[in-house]
Amino acid sequence: MRKIILASASPRRRELLEQIGAVFEVCPSNAEEIMTSSVPREVVQELSRCKGSEVFERTSGDVLVIGADTVVAFQDSILGKPADAAMARDMLLRLQGNTHQVYTGVTLLLRQGGTVTQKSFYEKTEVVFYPMTGEEIDAYVRTGEPMDKAGAYGIQGKSAVFVEKIDGDYSNVVGLPLARLYQELKQMGIDIKEWHS
Repeated sequence: MRKIILASASPRRRELLEQIGAVFEVCPSNAEEIMTSSVPREVVQELSRCKGSEVFERTSGDVLVIGADTVVAFQDSILGKPADAAMARDMLLRLQGNTHQVYTGVTLLLRQGGTVTQKSFYEKTEVVFYPMTGEEIDAYVRTGEPMDKAGAYGIQGKSAVFVEKIDGDYSNVVGLPLARLYQELKQMGIDIKEWHS
């Protein structure tokens, strides 16, 4: 018996995996998120490893665990989830009219026939926001949508009207770079759409 486990509680990542026909279980990680770097591409890989490893250690048998972490970066500074409405407004003021980067780190932990393989990678997408007025920002913050999102916005939600363009993988901005994930797994000999009992 073999199974795929998504080590994330994110409904957006779950929807993305379902979109490509993967059959999987959701098992959120209980790992403490400790960062030893402030470089976005290193941070997301480190946190994805941390999350994935904690869940992997609780499994047995043939299993593929997918750990992921996404951050928004502006001028090399990481913007996490806002603690309150004022912080959300501040983040959006910085992003409006500018280009920022979204990084998602993914760690794949595979146990197959007693052999364990681990691979980590990251994907980066550039996102350009139109200029936004203070009134637009306040109205968006009042919807509550920014509060559980890195960088205080969700590209698949109400903030879509502020996105001028993106350069890179759209699904990466949502939280999981599907095409890159598929390619990395293919190199490991796994078709994510077929790899389940």
